[in-house]
Amino acid sequence: MNQLSQDYAHPGVRRARPRIGITMGDPAGIGPEVVLKAVAEDEVRAVCQPIIIGDAQLLAHNARTLDLQCGYEIVRRDEHLPVQSGQGDEPLIFHLDNIQGHVQPGIESGAAGKAAAGYIEAAVELCGAGEIDAIATAPINKRALFLGGYSFPGHTEILAHLTGIDDYAMGFVAANLRIVLISTHVPLSEAIRLVRRERFEKTIRLAAHELQRWGIERARIAVAALNPHGAEGGLFGIEEASEILPAIEACRAIDRINVSGPYSADTVFLRASRGEFDAVVACYHDQAMIPVKCLSFGEAVNVTLGLPFIRTSVDHGTAFDIAGKGIAEHSSMIAAIKLAAELSLKAGESGRAVEAA
Repeated sequence: MNQLSQDYAHPGVRRARPRIGITMGDPAGIGPEVVLKAVAEDEVRAVCQPIIIGDAQLLAHNARTLDLQCGYEIVRRDEHLPVQSGQGDEPLIFHLDNIQGHVQPGIESGAAGKAAAGYIEAAVELCGAGEIDAIATAPINKRALFLGGYSFPGHTEILAHLTGIDDYAMGFVAANLRIVLISTHVPLSEAIRLVRRERFEKTIRLAAHELQRWGIERARIAVAALNPHGAEGGLFGIEEASEILPAIEACRAIDRINVSGPYSADTVFLRASRGEFDAVVACYHDQAMIPVKCLSFGEAVNVTLGLPFIRTSVDHGTAFDIAGKGIAEHSSMIAAIKLAAELSLKAGESGRAVEAA
């Protein structure tokens, strides 16, 4: 996979509705199903023009098998997306004929992983060309991705590589809770080693910048502690005093960021969900995901911070055990598409405000 050098859509670009590129995900998973179900919903079409990036034949097969709506206009990779005509613009399929061999629902394979990576690459290219305004992604399978020749742990790292971004972070939006992660898919022992002042400073600054881009001026950011009860003054650990607190103090003093903590992780997420904070910086993956999934399982949205465009995703995996059965829940896909549309509009407004200033 080569890094793509792109000039991403200028914030001044205006459309009747944002165009959201929706990658199909792993062809053997529930991605094609939840994408088709979500795009058929009126609430999705009301806020954007969906551009499904995937394989038209496989989507049509899924639609026939599962009795889902499809029959959308097909645009091939060497063609430009048609100019929007107004509020009635229908969904389109941006077709990539890139599935080599047979893909069976529920079975991981290199062919499926390689095809899924191709949809992500195409979405980034479309953003770079200004043909879509944001990306919402269906789930991929990490092992299938590896079998397909891509040594990335997930979407976040692929997108950072494709866009040449070094400062990025995984975030989640769940109802009235926003969480930004210090580390993602690493062993817990490694996650603890990553609790370092420099990493916290970088993540806090990135969170403040992105939240402003989302329309939240001077966001109230809380930082979760690593150890129980915030380490009780060093009784249960030293990371709060040696790494986390100095990072918070530096961001407050140097960058004037409205950040505080570290707060005990057993209460800070509840406090944020009740409106005391706009976002929480979490120390590791499961510290963040437990409150997210308890509050909004199936409706939370993954957001990548630091990219030159808005990217959202579902909060679930490929669910190979139910792939092809027509029973996959698509509420998270709906939420991901709608949030991508909302944030792309806010990012555009923020960009235009900066230009005007």
